[in-house]
Amino acid sequence: MLKFIFDTDTWQEIFEGIRKNKLRTGITIFGVMWGVLLLVSLLGVARGIENNFSKLFGDLATNSVFVWAQSTGKPHKGFQVGRSIRLKKSDVVAIRNNIKGLKLVVPRNRTNSQVVRGIKSIDVGIFGDYPILDKVEKKNLIYGRFINENDIDDRKKVCVLNENTYKQLFEINEYPLGVYVKINDINYQVIGVYKPFQMGGPQGGIHIPFSTFQQVYHQGNNIGWMMITGLPESDISQIEADVKLLLKNIHQVNPEDERAFGSFNMGKEFKKFTGFLQGIQFLTWFVGIATLIAGVFAISNILLITVKERTQEIGIRRALGATPREIKQQVVLESVFLTSIAGALGIIFGGLILFLIDHSPAVTGENAWLLNPTVNIPIVLFAVFMLITLGTLIGLIPASIATSIKPIDALRDE
Repeated sequence: MLKFIFDTDTWQEIFEGIRKNKLRTGITIFGVMWGVLLLVSLLGVARGIENNFSKLFGDLATNSVFVWAQSTGKPHKGFQVGRSIRLKKSDVVAIRNNIKGLKLVVPRNRTNSQVVRGIKSIDVGIFGDYPILDKVEKKNLIYGRFINENDIDDRKKVCVLNENTYKQLFEINEYPLGVYVKINDINYQVIGVYKPFQMGGPQGGIHIPFSTFQQVYHQGNNIGWMMITGLPESDISQIEADVKLLLKNIHQVNPEDERAFGSFNMGKEFKKFTGFLQGIQFLTWFVGIATLIAGVFAISNILLITVKERTQEIGIRRALGATPREIKQQVVLESVFLTSIAGALGIIFGGLILFLIDHSPAVTGENAWLLNPTVNIPIVLFAVFMLITLGTLIGLIPASIATSIKPIDALRDE
């Protein structure tokens, strides 16, 4: 077989056949190339979406649910409809002690306040938080640190700014650590600045210690809401239902009241996104492979036409001693050659398209929805292997027809 492949006469005959059908061969190669290009490009874009998705959720514990109190929607045990419910710090302890599958329960508080620094002032959200928040919403710090236990214990007047707030209160590249900002006429020292992520729960303009928040805003044991994170193997939807039922029992709420406690299930939303990504990947493979197969079948058709046009030539070669195996090998080799050329061109142009996308506003702009759109080398190698395999199998069809022609019949062909 190797001797046949490296035989110059074999390649001369292949190139002669291609030369006689330049347009038809070119269109066929383009069809296969387009299939490979489409497959590579779509897989790269799908990977870019997945990378961006991972970046958006990378700093957030996705197996989480946010729970807050509202007002009752049904009467219960003498209480009328519309009774306001307030979550307490004791509710956090009860949830930790009674709900299975939990990893963390993070109480939080929030209010809006005016923040002043020099002649600059803005209205932003002020969040009272514990250091544990950094474990469920990882802060990508630009300067300094996040709140620690000493800040909580001593009720320190310190704050952590998100980047947007920092840019509104400070000059470009101004060092913020140690500087004081005034929140409701109280001075707070800046101890950190972080870059906010783009998705997740409510994000503050400014974070202060939870204990400081409770004292300054007279919250006592009240909390605004809590973020509950389950273990990786836990069903966050079940945890959500269990937490709400427990809170209804604690606050004397009708078990069938769906209005008393609100929630946002991050785990459920995350599964929707992952399902969307899986759908994109499936569609990408389906469209790419279908287009690829269509192109390879086009090569089979052109080879069938070529065999028909070269019937007399095949008859002469058979009469001169060429074996059916040699005829079949030549046709299969031509099929593999055409698919390989088309596949190489498809991979090259597909890579070029991904390079252009990687330098486009879709990736480099502020509202980029792609991140590093690339295709793994194993996937490219798989595509090449599949092309060669399909080229061989498809080439067997015209090859079998070529070898089935008897020399005497081929010579009589008009």
